[in-house]
Amino acid sequence: MDKTPASMPLATRFTLPLGRQEIELSETDFEAGGMNMLRVRIREGKRFTIFDVDPVSAATWGKAMQEWAETALARENGRQAAKAQE
Repeated sequence: MDKTPASMPLATRFTLPLGRQEIELSETDFEAGGMNMLRVRIREGKRFTIFDVDPVSAATWGKAMQEWAETALARENGRQAAKAQE
């Protein structure tokens, strides 16, 4: 039985504006055991960091990132509004 993962079509690819890291997110199925994972691949120059995330952990991570982004954007919007009133 093959234990190597089969990567599905690429789900998302983007580059971070600061640091220029390339991020790839793709769905990966492990045939042995039938696990479905999200493969996160981060490229920093010639260095790669690759890890597989289970659905529960991906949901937790996604929720934490969404909450942080909403808070950070609200803070930034508040700063811009205050600056415009000066």
